[in-house]
Amino acid sequence: MMSQMDKLFLALGAANAGTAVAFGAIGAHALKDRLSPKMMSVYHTGSHYHLYHALGLMLVGLLALQLPESSLMQWSGGFMLAGTVLFSGSLYLLAITGKGWLGAVTPIGGLSLISAWIMLAVGILQVG
Repeated sequence: MMSQMDKLFLALGAANAGTAVAFGAIGAHALKDRLSPKMMSVYHTGSHYHLYHALGLMLVGLLALQLPESSLMQWSGGFMLAGTVLFSGSLYLLAITGKGWLGAVTPIGGLSLISAWIMLAVGILQVG
């Protein structure tokens, strides 16, 4: 049986995947002539990481189904969601607005994503 947390991570992962595709399309069509090549690259990095971590969030949800006793699955999902918002969100905003201070937010999101993957690995290894 699927818990509310499993459903939440799977649904958020799916919603993030759809959002990542939409942001990618906006970048490819609406922004391609408005952003410099450097800022377009920044935007694409945000879009790629957004999609990868949407799939990662869905993986967390599926693994949480199999490992319901692992609190690390919940922590991993939370850090993955927060990291995606901070990392990809800051890159999207940096590319669109050119506000350099947003670049200071990106590493915080990156550390959150790294932490999420480590928690996921440890949670899997703890299974007896």
